[in-house]
Amino acid sequence: MNVIRFSDLCASGQAAGQRVFIRADLNVPQADDGSITEDTRIRASVPCIQMALAAGAAVMVTSHLGRPTEGEFKPEDSLAPVAKRLGELLGREVPLVANWLGGVTVEPGQVVLLENCRVNKGEKKNNEALARQMAQLCNIYVNDAFGTAHRAEGTTYGIAQFAPIACAGPLLAAEIDAIGKALANPKRPLAAIVAGSKVSTKLTILKSLSQNVDQLIVGGGIANTFMLAAGLKIGKSLAEADLVGEAKAVIEAMKARGAEVPIPTDVVTAKTFAADAVATVKKATDVADDDMILDIGPETAAKLAAQLKQAGTIVWNGPVGVFEFAAFENGTKVIAQAIAESSAFSIAGGGDTLAAIAKYGIEDQVGYISTGGGAFLEILEGKTLPAFEILAKRAAG
Repeated sequence: MNVIRFSDLCASGQAAGQRVFIRADLNVPQADDGSITEDTRIRASVPCIQMALAAGAAVMVTSHLGRPTEGEFKPEDSLAPVAKRLGELLGREVPLVANWLGGVTVEPGQVVLLENCRVNKGEKKNNEALARQMAQLCNIYVNDAFGTAHRAEGTTYGIAQFAPIACAGPLLAAEIDAIGKALANPKRPLAAIVAGSKVSTKLTILKSLSQNVDQLIVGGGIANTFMLAAGLKIGKSLAEADLVGEAKAVIEAMKARGAEVPIPTDVVTAKTFAADAVATVKKATDVADDDMILDIGPETAAKLAAQLKQAGTIVWNGPVGVFEFAAFENGTKVIAQAIAESSAFSIAGGGDTLAAIAKYGIEDQVGYISTGGGAFLEILEGKTLPAFEILAKRAAG
């Protein structure tokens, strides 16, 4: 995908003295007292801001935070805690500017944070008048918020239509590159791990991937539905019996291409869903009526790990078992370690996946960790994200 890259504008001196408007994703979790409990997104946004400052630009940064009501600012909607943390990370004060649509005073070499953009009326519905008003604030618009790239809003789409220059920040550009490498032009074999509680929430992803991947590894409740489709009994495990036909269609689509959906040959079961439940390893053909399948078995895990180590590209979305419970984490742990040890290019995304990566300490061994949940899933569905679309359009002139 061809987009203008902010890094190129900075390297060529085009950003010097320019007013730069950065849409970042600073939507971080907060405690009841407003303090930030996890700052990954703020830290991920720092390189773009530093790049702009080093280039001699006058820098404006904004983001949404939480779910404010448009036109009704409340103290809990404020980016004040973010401004404080951003200032600590940048080693300088970051002034917070409210009511900024009428104009922003900022000099080259300075950075200001513009208050919660979702408080502006028309932001969510991408109001054209609002977009034009924001575009007048800058010479260069930079989208560095992949987490919101699947939404066509004022600060993610509208402003990019009307700003003199619209480009991708380093975080967004890295996502575009990683997604292209993993899905548009992958090194084969291409293996995808799609796991989660429901087939219904991932059905379009499964269908889309079944047209492209060499191995489609399913896990969690999704695997249980596929086991039903393969004629296996799953006891009282979480599954969607009404989607067995859809699961069969995915299996057949893969088979027609000489690809496969590996069905578990052994599983880890329990009688109750609890951290202290007794875990029993069983053959997939021996699941009792009162059993709940909470993980893939060691034989299945070893087989999948061997396949992943032979892969050229791996896409990972979702743990394959209840990895939060020690007795049912082995499948996810083995797969995580196999991905870490594989020479394949790997891309991982989704909240539970990131939690598993952190739990097993393999961050440095995953090729690319996607910062967007919903946006990452829509990419896997084969959709073109609005933010990518408008930046490509602007690059094409």
